[in-house]
Amino acid sequence: MSTKLPDGKSMRDGQIFSARLNNVVTTEREFDELVAKSLPELLDRATGQTKRFLRETNQWGDDITHEKLALRWGYELVERFVVFGRTEVPCRPFFLLDSLIAKSFSQPDPLCYHKELLTPVGRFLDGLASRAVVSRDALIALFYHFYGFSQAHVVKLLGFGQAESQRVYKNFERWRQTGWQRTMNETGLSGSEIEVLEQELRTRPDHLNHEVDRLMPVLQSHYRKSEPEHYPCLSEQKWGQLFHDDYGHDYRVWHLAFCRDCFLEVADRRQAEVSSGLKPQVNLHIHPLKKGGVLALFGGDRGGRHHGNTRAQRLSRTSA
Repeated sequence: MSTKLPDGKSMRDGQIFSARLNNVVTTEREFDELVAKSLPELLDRATGQTKRFLRETNQWGDDITHEKLALRWGYELVERFVVFGRTEVPCRPFFLLDSLIAKSFSQPDPLCYHKELLTPVGRFLDGLASRAVVSRDALIALFYHFYGFSQAHVVKLLGFGQAESQRVYKNFERWRQTGWQRTMNETGLSGSEIEVLEQELRTRPDHLNHEVDRLMPVLQSHYRKSEPEHYPCLSEQKWGQLFHDDYGHDYRVWHLAFCRDCFLEVADRRQAEVSSGLKPQVNLHIHPLKKGGVLALFGGDRGGRHHGNTRAQRLSRTSA
C-alpha cells in the first residue's frame, strides 16, 4: 500500500511510519499507536545503532554471532524504549530511542563504560548530559552548569528573539522546579555526594573546574553519537551566516551545548552580545540557578546588544 505525495511520488507505509517517528508525539495514546505500527523500523534502528557502537569500540566481528548479538540487544533496547517512552511524551520517538541507546552504552558495564566518568563529578556530568538528550530543559541547563550562563546570557549567545527567549526562561524554571532533582535521582547521586562536590567547588574551584574541562571531551564525544546527523560542526563562516540570516534555532541549542569547540567559536564571535570581551571558561555549577538569579559573567555583564535582527522568531520544535 502506498500514499501519493504532493509531487506525485508515492510513499510506502513503512516510509510513512519512519517519517512520523521523526515528528513530535504529544500524547501517550498517540505514542502507543505509533510504536505498535512501527516496531520493525524501531528494531532496525536499535540494531543498527548497536552495530555502530560495536564497530566504533572495536568489538564487532562480521559474522553471524555478532549479527545475533546486535539483534538481541536491539530487541532489549526497543523493549525498554516502549516502557520508558510513555513517560517522556511529548517527544520525537526516533530521537528518544537514540538517546536511550546512547545512555545504555555508557553505563558501568564491563563491555561499554567510561571509567573516568565513574567519579562523583563524572557521574554528575554524565547525568546532566544523558538527561539533556531527551529534555530541552536539561539541554538549556547545560549552558549554566558547564559555563555559568544565566537565562539572559543563553538568549544573547544563541541570538534569540522574544518568542524563543520566553521559552528559555521557562526551561530554566522547569529545570529548577523538578528537572534537576529528577536527574539527580536518575543518576543515583546521593545528597552527601552532592555536598562533597559543593564543598570541593567552594574550597578548590580551580581544581574542580580543571577536572570538568578535562572530562567534557570524553562526555561529549559519546553523547554526540545521539545527535541528528544533519547537525555537524560548522565552519566559522557558516556559523556567522546562520546567525546573520536568523535560522537554525534547534541547531544552535543542541549543537553548542554538546560541542565545546563550536561553543567557544560562537561565543568569541558574539562576545559583544554575551560578555565584556573575555573568553568563556568552564565554570561548574552544581545546583540550578536560583529564581531571579543574575550572574556577572566573565568579569561583568554590561547589558550587551541584543541580536540586531527584528524579524519574527519561530518557536523551536525540540521536545521539552
